[in-house]
Amino acid sequence: MRLIVTADLHYNHPRSKAGAIDLIDQMNRAGGDVLLVIGDAAAADGDELEQCLSRFSFAGPRLFVAGNHELWTNGPDSYELYHQVLPRRLHNLGWQWIEAEPFVADGLAIVGSVGWYDYSFARDSLAIPDRFYEQKVSPGAAERLPELAHLLEGSDVSAQSREVIARWNDGKFVKLQRDDRTFLEELISRLDSNLAAVGAADRIIAAIHHLPFRELLPPSRGSQWDFAKAYLGSEKIGQCLRRHENVTHVLCGHSHWPAEAQIGGIQAINIGSGYRRKIFRTFDL
Repeated sequence: MRLIVTADLHYNHPRSKAGAIDLIDQMNRAGGDVLLVIGDAAAADGDELEQCLSRFSFAGPRLFVAGNHELWTNGPDSYELYHQVLPRRLHNLGWQWIEAEPFVADGLAIVGSVGWYDYSFARDSLAIPDRFYEQKVSPGAAERLPELAHLLEGSDVSAQSREVIARWNDGKFVKLQRDDRTFLEELISRLDSNLAAVGAADRIIAAIHHLPFRELLPPSRGSQWDFAKAYLGSEKIGQCLRRHENVTHVLCGHSHWPAEAQIGGIQAINIGSGYRRKIFRTFDL
């Protein structure tokens, strides 16, 4: 079985769309037996998600996992979008939403999850209190936003942390109606159940949009990038995956940084596709 995989097409982004179209054309020519897209194909609002996924001319099973950008909306509720609207839209396009329905064939199972974050990948050296990560804003940025001035109250905000000026746009466009840690726990519980349900498979591939292992984090590129690491994934996702012995591969995206690591018996691979550089990978299983 040949598995064709990509992530982070960002079809709705002006500087990314042409590259996404070119990559999809390459993947259509590459052939393969199963197609897998691991999130951030396009933001949810409008029909650009449909435009993107409809460009794939692929006869075999087409599998999809949401990314954080699929949860971006100007509407009121990303949680309903994730659980109800997106699965219906993917089904109408002929794609399999493997976050609820794992793919199983010939002793192989592919399970999926958007993953999420709990700030366990935050850089301790930045000395930023959790309440800033919860609001998706650094101390230096909060100083410039009067509505967030209350975050700066207290003796735990260092002069060093005030030099970090950054925001994470999930804070503007993702409305989960619950905090990040609660959402992550829900997702891990669902992932754990799906892994158990396909436990008889000879091997399991887990497709997780966010990073499940610290070993896949990109290198330091300055304080703004280090601030963003808090939102790249969670150690708890990796702990869940390692509880299931027949998980042999973990594929992810999100960080736009290609990386590979051997975690016990798991080969973990970040596809590494991003806004400017588009990548797909082929796996012969």
